[in-house]
Amino acid sequence: MNLQTRERPREAQALDLKPAAKPIPRSPTFDETLSLLREGYGFLPRRFTDLNTSIFRTRLMLRDVICLTGPAAAKLVYDDARLTRVGAMPQTVLRLLQDKGSVQQLDGPAHRHRKAMFVRMLMEDKGGLERLVAIFRRCFLERVPDWMRWGAVQLGSEMDIILFRTALAWTQAPLDADEVEADAALMAEMVENAGHVRPRTLSTLVRRSSLERRLRAKFRDIRRGRLVPMPDSPLAMLAGYRDAHGELLSPRVAAVELINLLRPIVAIGRYIVFAALRLERHPQWREILAEPDPERLSGFVEEVRRISPFFPFVGAVARAPFTWNGHRIRRGQWLLLDLYGNCHDEAVFREPDAFRPTRGLRHHETDYSFIPQGAGSASRGHRCPGETATVEIMKEAVRLLAGTISYSVPEQDLSVSLLTVPTGPKEGFIMTDVAWREMPAV
Repeated sequence: MNLQTRERPREAQALDLKPAAKPIPRSPTFDETLSLLREGYGFLPRRFTDLNTSIFRTRLMLRDVICLTGPAAAKLVYDDARLTRVGAMPQTVLRLLQDKGSVQQLDGPAHRHRKAMFVRMLMEDKGGLERLVAIFRRCFLERVPDWMRWGAVQLGSEMDIILFRTALAWTQAPLDADEVEADAALMAEMVENAGHVRPRTLSTLVRRSSLERRLRAKFRDIRRGRLVPMPDSPLAMLAGYRDAHGELLSPRVAAVELINLLRPIVAIGRYIVFAALRLERHPQWREILAEPDPERLSGFVEEVRRISPFFPFVGAVARAPFTWNGHRIRRGQWLLLDLYGNCHDEAVFREPDAFRPTRGLRHHETDYSFIPQGAGSASRGHRCPGETATVEIMKEAVRLLAGTISYSVPEQDLSVSLLTVPTGPKEGFIMTDVAWREMPAV
């Protein structure tokens, strides 16, 4: 029997035609790892400007990556149906800031189930959040007499200790009191060294592993009944958490998640130092905020978060191939969203480099423009659930700096280099002549 090939109708052939994918501009340099390390926060914004685009392709650590900026890009990167956080972090960043087995390394129902515990702790439990802020206030005020006696203090290092003590008291983490200063320094170093591969990074990894071992032993003690955590404390919630299959967290994962509560609270100190820097550079706001004014205080804190260099970018990996804005994204494609550049986008913020607390900034989960700590929903996606706690602790810190204590800022180098990630005032913001502006009520 002769088989003849039948020609398909032209209309059917036309239906098979797909529009050509829009090309993604490529940076001319083969690999830009060294450029990223040299340029810091300015690396992505500079490439977007030079290439006149909001999307480009390059290589970092020899890995192909698509870099994006803008509200539409933020919406994409926080689309958990299309993208995952698994494989999105370099190993040093993962091990120092999250570690394997943490909630950020989960996906789907497992992620949502465990994330719900952190949302309850940090967002839904209003009493717990109020207690966290009250503990911070107490720890801050307890430190002031030392500052008065010492004469000069570096606010950055002091915030590390105050916030670590705050985190210990709030979580009920069972760590030894005589190791508080060393452990507080470790928390700060995890953030400081996460984006680098150098001897200090390796030293920090070793010390973090030691801390994890200490905490694993404590969780084993809880399971054996030798240590009883305070009911409803974060420590008790972690020790008693069961996943969707009814399984308890292993002592190792419980220890990892406890560190992931302690470290971000200490990291709020970076924002507090930036707030102090803005009070110094804009002294009229120090006088304005000396008096209670919730709206102005909120506006000041949110503008500090917008303008200050904190997280430079966030990564994600494509779960499956898809097309976005005409660009084809393959499965396994690594993407980077420019957080810092997004908050300095002239198309979104008028005069973005000007400090204007009157902008009226308020983040909500449908806002993909103001994203200093990420975008999307904290309860349903990978957005950080600790953002509310960050804002509330910052507000309390500004109240204390503007209205409760007085201090002088001696001549020093307060320049902030955008070449270093993370960054802050070069000398850490030194204060002298600390005194009570008004006697506080603890």
